[in-house]
Amino acid sequence: MKRTHPQPEAESPVLTPEAATAGPEAVADNGEAGHIADDIAAQLIKVESEVAELKDAWLRAKAETENVRKQSEVNVAKAHKYAVERFAEDLLPVKDALEQTLAGGEVSLETLRSGAALTLKALQASFDRAQVLEVNPAGEKYDPHRHQAMQMVESDLPANTVVDVFQKGYLINDRVLRPALVTVAKGKSEST
Repeated sequence: MKRTHPQPEAESPVLTPEAATAGPEAVADNGEAGHIADDIAAQLIKVESEVAELKDAWLRAKAETENVRKQSEVNVAKAHKYAVERFAEDLLPVKDALEQTLAGGEVSLETLRSGAALTLKALQASFDRAQVLEVNPAGEKYDPHRHQAMQMVESDLPANTVVDVFQKGYLINDRVLRPALVTVAKGKSEST
């Protein structure tokens, strides 16, 4: 939107007593003032146009930022909602194998054993894809962040060494999913 400024009507220069004694230079200065005013008006229009363009660009950038923020919130919500979907899909064949075993009727012990081994193998493959790692700390130093001590026993092993594992632990992406339940060595008792 262009702004028009009323242009002063061209008037003949008025000679003041000072201008009459100053000579023709005073009349020329009065004409230059009109040109300077025109230049300032043109610059003002140009600056107002630039301000309008910058404001428009700023508003568009602000709207784009808001749209990206909203889309990110939607994506995070979907990620939380469907985070276990892939893992659940990997577990479906394990469930199918167990159901087939139970529906099979009379089967030999060897058939059950081989079916259980295949099912365990499929479950381990699912764990590997989901980055679920088994913690079996037998013989390792006791780590209270990954192990839960159930009891302490006298042992020939150094103190705070895992002697026995009651139940394996599991990590998911280096975070404890379940601590290993362990027996820990007290260390050799000193004789007096």
